[in-house]
Amino acid sequence: MRIAQIAPLYESVPPYLYGGTERVVSYLTEELVRLGHDVTLFASGDSVSSARLVPACDRSLRLCDEITDSLAYHILLLDKVFAQCDEFDVLHFHTDYIHFPLLRHLKCSNITTLHGRLDIPDLQPVYRHFSSAPLVSISFAQRGPLQFAGWVGNVYHGLPRDLLSLREGSGGYLAFLGRFSPEKRPDRAIRIALRTGIPLKMAAKIDRADRAYFESVVKPLLANPGIEFVGEITESEKSDFLGNAYAYLFPIDWPEPFGLTTIEAMACGTPTIAFRCGSVPELIEHDVTGYIVDSEDEAVRAVKRIEELDRTQIRGVFEERFTATRMAEDYLDLYEQTIRMHSPSHFEATASAGFRRLSP
Repeated sequence: MRIAQIAPLYESVPPYLYGGTERVVSYLTEELVRLGHDVTLFASGDSVSSARLVPACDRSLRLCDEITDSLAYHILLLDKVFAQCDEFDVLHFHTDYIHFPLLRHLKCSNITTLHGRLDIPDLQPVYRHFSSAPLVSISFAQRGPLQFAGWVGNVYHGLPRDLLSLREGSGGYLAFLGRFSPEKRPDRAIRIALRTGIPLKMAAKIDRADRAYFESVVKPLLANPGIEFVGEITESEKSDFLGNAYAYLFPIDWPEPFGLTTIEAMACGTPTIAFRCGSVPELIEHDVTGYIVDSEDEAVRAVKRIEELDRTQIRGVFEERFTATRMAEDYLDLYEQTIRMHSPSHFEATASAGFRRLSP
């Protein structure tokens, strides 16, 4: 199958440090190539892939201080895609809704995976207007604010099976991984660690938008004994960081669309203590791969029960549910469905019945 993957340009594919969407695009692209498909990746020029790379800018936009208008480069990206669209069986967009106006003029089969939060009121008119755009969610919880949108499937993220390895959690510390932002609640993680008396290691990115929050809320808490800020870490460092952790803390306070770090911890056999928000109940199996909690008190009690969980069993759940192979196969099923929907025979068969969406 001839497949185009269209990535956002904010990070390279894969990203050097933080960057969930671009990382997932990389895992999917590489697995599709491994499975024998002809894949073209539209991304930033510093991306690295076994697929054919079509760059829309020289470097990922987050690393270019001189770039002030990211939209300009995404317009160039889309023009490159639409100039070559006849070369593909299916286009797979990961660029939110920016390409929607062009879909009306597109004959090629296409789907769009939405990677972000969808509870922003400004999104409502966009998705109502473009209700026929075929969308893929990354959790069923993500769909909540836009139940009326054109959902054609749900595909959970996956990681390469051998990317992270099962570890014993012998480091004797709790782990926090992600961003220092209000919705990720690093302050909760610190308070939980202090109450349990277990050291906490925090590997996190600080976005410009979150700098004030970090300075006023998080930085003072980092001065507490046993709290260590290690900065952003690379993908190669995650196996040690997560695998050696006694438990992974995921104390979020927002409608998390997925939560890639939870399955990264799972791949290491590390139990996750997660607050009941967004996709958490779909990913974490309570009393199996971790504990789902509703308060800091419950989180503290859950830390004390971590040894009741089997790290080998946690790794087994990862291998069953969250590998890149399973993710790629799920997307291939969707590609085949949408190609059939765009076939002339399908349009002839359904012309009198009107437009029918794929089954979600």
